[in-house]
Amino acid sequence: MNVIQTSLPDVLILEPEVFSDERGFFFESYNKKALEKAGIADEFVQENLSCSVRNVLRGLHYQIKRQQGKLVRVIQGEVFDVAVDIRKSSSNFGKWVGFNLSAENKRAIWIPPGFAHGFLALSQVVELLYKTTDYWAPEHERCIIWNDHDLAINWPLQGDPILSAKDKTGQKIKNAEFYP
Repeated sequence: MNVIQTSLPDVLILEPEVFSDERGFFFESYNKKALEKAGIADEFVQENLSCSVRNVLRGLHYQIKRQQGKLVRVIQGEVFDVAVDIRKSSSNFGKWVGFNLSAENKRAIWIPPGFAHGFLALSQVVELLYKTTDYWAPEHERCIIWNDHDLAINWPLQGDPILSAKDKTGQKIKNAEFYP
């Protein structure tokens, strides 16, 4: 596995070694030892599958208690995936990174606890699979508005995004609630 550092030191891109031939391909999508070698020793307790159509924008989600680290991979289609540092004590607070993840590039992204996460579906259909380091706790879930001018995320939108009711009412980062 190739580990690629990002401009936010704790967010990592993980590129698997892919073995291809006329039958198709094979790669290890999860290997605990390889992740530990990359500095990811967290235990995963839940796995989620999200399906979206083009222009669906989900996020920016996080939990104020029971923070979740996420190991995110696209198994069908393509997304623009975003992580925002929301650790008040971090020198990178409010900074974001974004990457295209796709079934074709087979990359995964590690988003540690203390980050908000969101993505925009770029293809007709997207299936995004992600493991989390803690269970979903709806009572602790929060959302930062996707188009917060203070964050200035450069979403590669074509038209208006398709948003859930929750995502339409997200807070600006300056008004958001964070884990102490």
